[in-house]
Amino acid sequence: MLSIETIQDKFKQHNGVMRTQELYEARIYYNDIQKLIENGVIEKIRYGYYQWIDNENFSEAITVTRLFPDAIMCMDTALFYYRYSYRTPLAWHLAVSKDSNKTRFKIDYPFTKPYYLEPSILELGAVDGEMDGNPIRIYNKERTICDCLRYMGKMDKEIFNKAIQSYIADSVRNIPRLSEYAKKLRVMQKVKMILGVWM
Repeated sequence: MLSIETIQDKFKQHNGVMRTQELYEARIYYNDIQKLIENGVIEKIRYGYYQWIDNENFSEAITVTRLFPDAIMCMDTALFYYRYSYRTPLAWHLAVSKDSNKTRFKIDYPFTKPYYLEPSILELGAVDGEMDGNPIRIYNKERTICDCLRYMGKMDKEIFNKAIQSYIADSVRNIPRLSEYAKKLRVMQKVKMILGVWM
């Protein structure tokens, strides 16, 4: 078996998460993988995916972006990211195409809450961000607020109210962009009703 340092370097090259195929290509085979798991060096996070256990620099964001490279962070995750909510989400809220395979979200860890969207609106407001020093894809503030209005009936009222108030108080809010998104996402009436006074 390769040295632990060499194996760690291989995992670093893959942002801490490697697929079975990538491990085999690096000459880390089934028996090696089982030994690494037994020794608490790596852990299986879902079928065919293994994660390096780094207690000093651990971020679930790496795991999420590696497992779901097509997903865009949204709703409660985005609200927390923009400090529009101080409640740490219990799951990663992820926007994906409605054509996505739904079974891939049925995993024990990390906890995810997928939103299956029409491909035509999936990329609207998606931007590059950074979480715990790791690159992520996330909806911008205006798309996040529009989504809150779309799902307001399913949201915690306290989280919803805090999000709206935080956006209104945000000095870099972009009302023209909010209006543009609201028309495309069919929530213009709610925008006028709830945010109309500030527009």
